[in-house]
Amino acid sequence: MKNLTGLMKQAKEIQARMGEMQERVDALEVDGTSGGGMVTVRLKGKGELVGVKIDPSMMAADEVEILEDLIVAAHTDARTKLEAKLQEEMQSITGGLPLPPGFSL
Repeated sequence: MKNLTGLMKQAKEIQARMGEMQERVDALEVDGTSGGGMVTVRLKGKGELVGVKIDPSMMAADEVEILEDLIVAAHTDARTKLEAKLQEEMQSITGGLPLPPGFSL
């Protein structure tokens, strides 16, 4: 019975830390860039796109295809950075223990 009580206490602690984690994720923002900084996108912690900055020199009509590619590349860069930050946050909460399969934020 002693082990069950300890397990319940540990579960409550993890649940509280997960709540804190969710708050940190909500506040998290990352920038992704491409084209040497010609295009920058900003993502919130849950992947919501909240901003795009485009260098005015990319607004030429003959640059549309390049611009489209740069936006996609900047988004991919931001997403990669976001996933790395989320992984760091999760490791700080779980003490490095891996999440069960299928569990995500």
